[in-house]
Amino acid sequence: MRTRNIGFALFVGVSCLVFWGPLRSLARLSWENDSYSHVILIPIISSLLIYLERKRVFAAVHHCTGGGTLLFGAGIVSFYLGRDRFFSLDRADSLALLTLSLVFVWIAGFNLFYGIQASRSAVFPLLFLFLTIPVPSFLLARIVLALQQGSAEMLGVLFRIAGVPFFRSGFVFSLPGVNIEIARQCSGIRSSIALLITVLLAGHFFLRAAWRKMSLIVFIIPIVVLKNALRIATISWLSVYVNRGFLTGRLHHYGGIPFSVLSVAILAPILYWLQRSEKCAPRQKRGDEAVLPEHSTAR
Repeated sequence: MRTRNIGFALFVGVSCLVFWGPLRSLARLSWENDSYSHVILIPIISSLLIYLERKRVFAAVHHCTGGGTLLFGAGIVSFYLGRDRFFSLDRADSLALLTLSLVFVWIAGFNLFYGIQASRSAVFPLLFLFLTIPVPSFLLARIVLALQQGSAEMLGVLFRIAGVPFFRSGFVFSLPGVNIEIARQCSGIRSSIALLITVLLAGHFFLRAAWRKMSLIVFIIPIVVLKNALRIATISWLSVYVNRGFLTGRLHHYGGIPFSVLSVAILAPILYWLQRSEKCAPRQKRGDEAVLPEHSTAR
């Protein structure tokens, strides 16, 4: 096992040297763009997950060249496509393909050194690595637009409930004495990604059934829209009825943190309910199994 670990560490080190340019661009993109601030943390989280579950993951290890070779080949194809040799790509899309190539190479190396059984046991941490890939620009633009539209609709509902008079034109809300625009920066994409990562980890640790994990992920969409609309509504209400300074104050720039905590607080009882329903299901099953022998004996 020690030899395998050393070999895999050397494999990862060499791959990082080969992909040094894309990795440096990825780190710069993560630092400069809030929409990609999470990508640099994903490999660290994935490695930590494998370490925490190492006894289960490495219970049976062996060399495997079949699956690793296919994944390595997919990594090479992605690498050449990302080098702008076949078609023109912008920076984010090219970097997405190059990062996809590196993820394929890392998973192929894991499969090669530890085998298919270990790869199956570590399927969540390995698939989690795909979050390292920057979302392509065309897809990110559509996601941001959808978040803006959802936030605008929910904001209108909140204003009506609160009795705040407003006139809406697209993403612009005219309130008494002030205009509020739900710009791209106000879409909540950064907190949405952070919440997605939190939910994925929570589902992995606390839930077993795949459909329950997917149900938890689905709840993210309405919660994200509600959280973002609540944040904008709160700042807008305070700017209209208390002080215009709230539009440019600390709540505007750093208010995402408490509202993100609110999102997690809303998700917590949903997770608890899913976990509790999952615990109840096996008990009923075991109860049914306990009854069957009695009936068979009676016969």
